[in-house]
Amino acid sequence: MKILLMGNPNVGKSVIFSRLTGVKVIASNYPGTTVSFTRGYMRLGDKMVEVIDAPGTYTLEPTCKAEEVALQMLAQAEAGDVVINVIDATNLERNLNLTLQLLERHIPMVVALNLWDDAKHKGITIDVEKLEELLNVPVVPTVAVSGEGISTLARRMKEARINEIEPHTTDERWADIGNIVTQVQSMVHRHHTFLETLEDLSLLPITGLPIAAVVIWLIFKIVRFIGEGLIGYIFDPLFEGLYAPLMMQLSALLGGSGFWHDIVIGKLIEGEIDFTQSFGLLTTGLYVPLAMVLPYVFAFYLMLGLLEDFGYLPRLAVLVDNLMHKLGLHGQAIVPTILGLGCSVPGMLSARILETRRERFIALTLLAVAVPCTAQSAMIIGLVGEHGGKYVAIVFGTLSIIWVLLGFTLNKIMRGLSPELLLEIPSYHLPRIVPLSKKLWMRLVGFLKDAIPFMLLGILLMNILFATGAIDVVAKLLAPVITNLMGLPASVVVALITGFLRKDVAVGMLAPLDLTAKQLTIASTVLAVYFPCIAAFVVLLKELGIKDMLKSAAIMLGLAVLVGTVMNLILSALHL
Repeated sequence: MKILLMGNPNVGKSVIFSRLTGVKVIASNYPGTTVSFTRGYMRLGDKMVEVIDAPGTYTLEPTCKAEEVALQMLAQAEAGDVVINVIDATNLERNLNLTLQLLERHIPMVVALNLWDDAKHKGITIDVEKLEELLNVPVVPTVAVSGEGISTLARRMKEARINEIEPHTTDERWADIGNIVTQVQSMVHRHHTFLETLEDLSLLPITGLPIAAVVIWLIFKIVRFIGEGLIGYIFDPLFEGLYAPLMMQLSALLGGSGFWHDIVIGKLIEGEIDFTQSFGLLTTGLYVPLAMVLPYVFAFYLMLGLLEDFGYLPRLAVLVDNLMHKLGLHGQAIVPTILGLGCSVPGMLSARILETRRERFIALTLLAVAVPCTAQSAMIIGLVGEHGGKYVAIVFGTLSIIWVLLGFTLNKIMRGLSPELLLEIPSYHLPRIVPLSKKLWMRLVGFLKDAIPFMLLGILLMNILFATGAIDVVAKLLAPVITNLMGLPASVVVALITGFLRKDVAVGMLAPLDLTAKQLTIASTVLAVYFPCIAAFVVLLKELGIKDMLKSAAIMLGLAVLVGTVMNLILSALHL
């Protein structure tokens, strides 16, 4: 037995899915497409049954690839399979169009009348018993975000029924929908709440764009405040006060120097461990991801989760849709961009929501080139910011210009069209602590699983390259470009190589090189522009294929040289 969740986009279908199946789920692409769906398992009585979260669809008469996939999944349903049709209780008339089409397929069905709390807040009353009688299938009111009604929904799945209605013409179906709504729904007038007024203001360009600017500014102020607070009051004291003495004892056991000492502990700086410069597996290898990066990643994912649960991100997508179309994308591409500001890997994976290969190529290339992750941004702000805010502004201002100009150029030279944005805008909800905490925990665990192994691998590789002298050979080969064109010392090559493993670590490696403010600004920008970290690079290869990945990599490499050269010329002319 399989359970297939179907419904319009943004009706809470995925939240119901996670409530039924928990967090151990499998996400994959539908065969032959890039349309993703999720499947998991739940216990129904004494059986484990598969639950599939189909792509959101408004109709069984497909208008896009996602709707085609949803229809194919429905067509593959076998005897005994059940459909849970998730309906937005605040927009009953529109949602019933898909409901009646599903009933015409003669498959056992249960209706989840979701967003039940929103309906009540808006003065909408629905006679659930009457609706169940008219549809002739079980109808269960649910509030997915709080879990209300989910246990009842699971229990009533055994009562799933087939409605023997015959296909209607479109006109007949809408007539039936009108008749049903008239019998089951009533509304009373009520004044807009503060959140409803805010919903309207955040969609109008004249007010929405300033609100968006304030929101984004506040996010990064809060992220920096939380990140710096966690580092200063928790992580640094733990590492310096408790962990450093243990590592010094281990250093003594290893003889204070030598090959294995340098691998495990790293170099001692004036007889002591310097967690940012020692560069050992158990010192810098753990300090950077845990004490320097994790606090900022925690803060960013917390803010991202709040925006997601509040319902702001779809409104931001609508606001930036016109700009995104000039870059060959549409408004939903802002979601991968924002996720990429946290970590490139989830940002790149989320680009699957874009429908065409052309859009995905543009979005992934822009992410790799001009969207630094939180860890890298934090290192740039901390390191470059010591020389003044204007240098930080130059780095991020340059990346913003690259993002716009590269997107505009790719849109002009790549064939194809960007589809229109068809997006359902959900109501604002005050985030709930438990779902927000679970999502935050899952993201942090995922980050650590990715960050620590690659960090340790990078530290090990760099130490081996130093020990064998290989790094000097590479530095000599790249010296003409690095030194003559970009005005940087040859030692920056080490950071560039490390950047392929972890960008944030690479920026941190610039600290002991005694660079001028100008050199530090150029080096930080070049590190952001050229190849992404190896984890993101693997995703890039997986999502684009070898041919398009090589094209994207060529763009990155060419831009890195061009940007470094141009910045050197401009900053030198301005005597910065």
